[in-house]
Amino acid sequence: MDVRIENWIDHLKEEKPDYQFGDHVHMVDSAFYMPQLNKHRKIWIYLPKSYKNSTKKYPVLYMQDGQHLFHATPARNDEWAVDTIVDNLIREGAHEMIIVGIDHGEADRLKEYNPYDSKYGKGEGKAYIQFLVETLMPFINQQYQTLTDAGNTAIAGSSLGGLISMYAIAEYPDIFGSAGIFSPAFWLAPEIYKDITDRLAGLKSNKIFLVAGDKEGTEMVNNVEKIYSILNPDGCNKKIVFYECEDGKHTEWFWHREFPSFYNFITP
Repeated sequence: MDVRIENWIDHLKEEKPDYQFGDHVHMVDSAFYMPQLNKHRKIWIYLPKSYKNSTKKYPVLYMQDGQHLFHATPARNDEWAVDTIVDNLIREGAHEMIIVGIDHGEADRLKEYNPYDSKYGKGEGKAYIQFLVETLMPFINQQYQTLTDAGNTAIAGSSLGGLISMYAIAEYPDIFGSAGIFSPAFWLAPEIYKDITDRLAGLKSNKIFLVAGDKEGTEMVNNVEKIYSILNPDGCNKKIVFYECEDGKHTEWFWHREFPSFYNFITP
């Protein structure tokens, strides 16, 4: 008997389901060009349910790691589900926002979300933020009904996305009025502390939400505390907040849980 094994099961690629998203989450472009990096990225957008029948303009939140932001069917265990969260908050009376998600580059994330050089290569974060400010934001503002002032423009991300979001608001405080810094990977970029110190004067009016979990390790909490102490040395600035969560882990369910507090913090 001739028995042929085409492949062992653990060598076969697992096919991803055909994920479906809510009717108010759309793909802006499957390969949006990033001239500052000579790359392409998938861009997503969440539009509040009222958007299609409204002529008003909306605040905008730009978020990193777009692959994991929105609730998919079938559900994924690595999603923030921010669209579901925001829908619920709006029903409870919260202000509406547009949310733009930028997919990360799988192979380049350690460089693309780092504005500084590291053992992983030359940092591309400065060019990435230039892409957001100089290319993507003008496109979004042209194509959608947006409020374009800093008070109505926010940025957020977790881990490396938190690092680059912290850098973005420090570098462009007149563009991004608020930021959500979830479990930031400051360990990879010790230069961030000096940059924040040098740019502190420009951040007096900005809202910054910092969060980290004890189960992410002592280094994570200490690093975020260090940034918080630079931003708010006497603890009197109510626009700078830091939440240390005893049960917080470096995972999407933690960021999902803390997202409503951030959203309510940045919206009037």
